[in-house]
Amino acid sequence: MKPMIKILLVDDHPSVGEGTKNMIEQDPEMQVTVILSAMEALEIVKTESFDVMLFDLNMPVISGLELTKRMIGAQPDSRVLIYTGYEISPNFNLLIESGVAGFVSKTVTREQLLNSIRCALRDEAVIPVSLLRQLRRREIRLNESKEEKSMEEVSINEREQEILQEVSNGNSNKDIASKLLMSQRTVEYNLTRIFEKLGVRSRAEAVVEARRLKLINSSDFM
Repeated sequence: MKPMIKILLVDDHPSVGEGTKNMIEQDPEMQVTVILSAMEALEIVKTESFDVMLFDLNMPVISGLELTKRMIGAQPDSRVLIYTGYEISPNFNLLIESGVAGFVSKTVTREQLLNSIRCALRDEAVIPVSLLRQLRRREIRLNESKEEKSMEEVSINEREQEILQEVSNGNSNKDIASKLLMSQRTVEYNLTRIFEKLGVRSRAEAVVEARRLKLINSSDFM
C-alpha cells in the first residue's frame, strides 16, 4: 500500500479550505490538513511533515509570500505552491525568489489541481503560460551612472519608504492603503513617483533597487 501524500493547505477562508480539501481528497492517495492562518502553519510543521504545501497569497498579518520565505528558511526542502484567486504577476519575481515550486489558480479544475500537486512532488515547476515571458533574462544595462547611484542621491521620503517596505512584504495596493491609512489612489500615485525616482518599471525592480540602496529592510521577519 502506497504511503499517503500529506498536503498542508493554508487559507484564511474556511469555506475555500474545506472545498479544496474535499476536491483533493477525491484522490484516495492524498490527505489534506487545512490551517486558517500562517502562524498556525508555522507551528504545525514543527511536529508534522508534509509532502506539498499550498498557501493562499493574500492573508492577513502574514502573507503567502512571507509564509513561503519563513517556511523555506526553516525547511529548505519544502515544496510550496501559491494557491490564489488574485493576479500574481506584480509579485512574480519576489515569489520566485522566495522559493515557491509554482502557482495554482483557485479557478482550476480538480484534475488540474491534482496534476499541479503531483508536478510539485516530482520537483517540476508549475507556472501559468501567461507568466513564462517574465522568465526572460533581464537586459544588461550598461548604465554606470545608475550603478554608481547612492542612497543620498535618491530622495525617498519616510512615507515612500513605508510603502516600499509593504511592497517588499508582498502586500497589494489595497492592503497597503488599509495598513497605512491612505486611499488606494494615493498609494498608486506614490508608487509612480517611487518608480521614477528609482528608475524602475515594476514593483519587483523597485524592491531590488531599494534593497540595493538599503532604503528598506531585507530582513523582514526579524
